[in-house]
Amino acid sequence: MITSIVMISCETDSIPEVAQTLADLPGVSEVYSTAGNVDLIAIVRVHQFDDIAEVIAGRISKVPGIVDTETHIAFRAYSRHDLDAAFSIGLEDAD
Repeated sequence: MITSIVMISCETDSIPEVAQTLADLPGVSEVYSTAGNVDLIAIVRVHQFDDIAEVIAGRISKVPGIVDTETHIAFRAYSRHDLDAAFSIGLEDAD
């Protein structure tokens, strides 16, 4: 699985609509509204490298209300959640 993080700047009055449109696109797994330099962050997950261009340039960039995008490709994921799942043997916590 190839993961891309897409930072998205939108027209201010269209953020909720853009976010929902993005969330409905094939290849987009999550969309977050954010504070800071960008309005939205979309997580794109695809199986093949060539699919990145289809999702980002072919779909995301064409959504009305998007002003600018910046894409980052993830090389490796480091997540406590992923590590816990990888080493779990199916036993419940003893809390």
